[in-house]
Amino acid sequence: MGIMYSEPICQAAYEDDVHQVYRLLVLDAKKINAQDESNGDTPLIAAGRRGSARMVNYLLNHNADVTILNKKQRTCLHYAARRTFSFLDYLMIAILMPILLIGYLILEEKQRKNINLMNAVLSSTVDVNAVDYKGNTALHYACQRKSHRLVPLLLEKNADVSIKNKNGETPLDIAQRLKFKKILTMLKKSD
Repeated sequence: MGIMYSEPICQAAYEDDVHQVYRLLVLDAKKINAQDESNGDTPLIAAGRRGSARMVNYLLNHNADVTILNKKQRTCLHYAARRTFSFLDYLMIAILMPILLIGYLILEEKQRKNINLMNAVLSSTVDVNAVDYKGNTALHYACQRKSHRLVPLLLEKNADVSIKNKNGETPLDIAQRLKFKKILTMLKKSD
């Protein structure tokens, strides 16, 4: 089902409806950074939550502000780093894996979409070290999700591996605690 927004442009961005976003921006260009009443999401954050690199690129090309925080003090980058597979995704992959590796191809396609989303957000002026209400940066979330493909992208943009969240953990601490050896190696090299 997903998220329901009271702000029409946020809903259109979440639904990846470029035509509706275009129509709403023609009516009022200031809506590009409109914040939803309930959670403070902007259209850019809504698109990031949905995982739509196409919508994120569209909004960035129309000067959406990547620095606006929602009520959880998160930017679009936080949501791009938090992207993970849904239960349905895992179920489809598990069922289809034995059948000509279709499950593997689905997994690869979803990971490619996450990389495209992250690249789109990182191509903007987003603060790669912005912290949310839990003190987490995008790098914290990428480490928690074992996103070994997203961590290098964040490190290339000089994500700080020494920022501690409210639990006193750095991204390095998270990778160590969860025993993600590949990510641990990446983080140590950049330190």
